[in-house]
Amino acid sequence: MRPAHQDYLDAAAACGGRVGPLLDALAGVRGDDLAPFPGEGGTAERFAFLARVAAADVTAARVLEPHLDALAILHEAGEEPAAVGTTWGVFAAEAPGAVLRATDDGDGWVLDGVKPWCSLGASLTNALVTATTGDGERRMFRVSLRQSGVTAKETAWVARGLAEVESGPLEFVSVPARPVGGPGWYLDRAGFRWGAISVAAAWWGGCLPLADAILAKAKRQGASQLTASRAGRVHRMLAAARAHLDTAAAVIDEQAPSTDEAAVLAHAVRGTVADAVVETLAGERDVLGPSALAFDESLARRYADLDLYVSQYHRGADDVSLVGHLPDGGVRW
Repeated sequence: MRPAHQDYLDAAAACGGRVGPLLDALAGVRGDDLAPFPGEGGTAERFAFLARVAAADVTAARVLEPHLDALAILHEAGEEPAAVGTTWGVFAAEAPGAVLRATDDGDGWVLDGVKPWCSLGASLTNALVTATTGDGERRMFRVSLRQSGVTAKETAWVARGLAEVESGPLEFVSVPARPVGGPGWYLDRAGFRWGAISVAAAWWGGCLPLADAILAKAKRQGASQLTASRAGRVHRMLAAARAHLDTAAAVIDEQAPSTDEAAVLAHAVRGTVADAVVETLAGERDVLGPSALAFDESLARRYADLDLYVSQYHRGADDVSLVGHLPDGGVRW
């Protein structure tokens, strides 16, 4: 295990859902010391690290994953790496009424407008953001969030899960930024799909303590067969999801999938993991009952954190997108 792995795992185990110690831990290491970049032979290690962190604390994984994704994007684009002491987010969401525009004013690019869903936008030092250029193209930009033109707008973040990972809008007023990749590059690159699978690895790891608690109850003397059946189902679904993550890591490192193949792989893995998460959450609620959610702080917080985190998955819509990338005839042996 890399020393930086253990340092962040220690911070995750001790954080109790608090973000400050996690950001301090991230700021203290270089990105390439923290985790391998995807597609360079260590993708399975990258996924396993995210899963271990989520098993320690789901908030810690939610803070880590976009930081690692940002560093991977910079690496994939051949950009100057992130400096030690910086913490990063990736803000690419869109929302009605919130538009971020990028303009080349002759001296460089500037950002103006509002970007929604900026997780920890008020706490991070830097971010990669997508903005719309004058010709209507979406493009990614590298920006310091510590500039005077960046303001975190008031938001009523009332979530019980991921309570300190506030995801409100940021307002930009004539903020200098540097482009990363060309127009459309962020969404068209294979790494976009690999980042999506990294999120699923974190979801998967977040399930493990819940699955352990379900299994422990199923193995108690006098436990009902229905409880054992539920524990077995949770195990099967998590094992299948783990196998899918392992296969994805091998494909990312050893093959050069086409755009459609990469999309199919990412959608399939994310859907499989998301289904396993839903089953695990339901099993925790049904098998352990309300006492776990009412009196066990660790399990209750993990349940709420993971429930909100997996809500990033666009159930239904992602399967529609998956079908659009499938070849005629679908799955073959």
